[in-house]
Amino acid sequence: MTQTNNAVIRRERQDEHRAVELLIRESFWNVYRPGCSEHYVIHVLRDDPAFVAELDFVMELDGRLIGQNMFMKTVIEADDGKLIPVLTMGPICITPELKRQGYGKKLLDHSLENAAAMGFGAVLFEGNIGFYGKSGFDYARNFGIRYHDLPKGADDSFFLCKELIPGYLRDVTGVYRTPQGYYVDDADVEAFDQNFPPKEKLRLPGQIFS
Repeated sequence: MTQTNNAVIRRERQDEHRAVELLIRESFWNVYRPGCSEHYVIHVLRDDPAFVAELDFVMELDGRLIGQNMFMKTVIEADDGKLIPVLTMGPICITPELKRQGYGKKLLDHSLENAAAMGFGAVLFEGNIGFYGKSGFDYARNFGIRYHDLPKGADDSFFLCKELIPGYLRDVTGVYRTPQGYYVDDADVEAFDQNFPPKEKLRLPGQIFS
């Protein structure tokens, strides 16, 4: 457990799974699509063999959950035929009213330090370089890593990478694979969401998915 500026970062407990799912739902609702799926994604991923329980973190402030982050094991399918073990990350969130106050970076940096301490070599995931670049992420293309199923020449600025072991991806080129657990069925998301308080789904400017 780590305490920083009155905020405590610790492992998620089983008895607070529902509270964390509610936190994620509030954070992602209507951000990338009308409604959201991230609260169901973490619900599914906790039982996935690739889930790293030791890196399943929550952030607490004055006894209230305000943030969370988690990691999954995956691979890069290298062009020479090797499989390079790496991590992917998320969902990661901070409660909406406390965003842009530094809590997210503290949680992220703590998470990455623990992943490095466990011996993992690199983290690749989809995110905004404007935020994650402050914690050492760069465009994955600069490491020679391609995003699966992305057409040649398409915008890949969302695909980021950070080496946790310096030089871990040196001389590696290949394709990153998103763990299958992240792909959830819309009908399953809708059914799961019925267990939460009703919220209005809105189509908003800047949403990626309709």
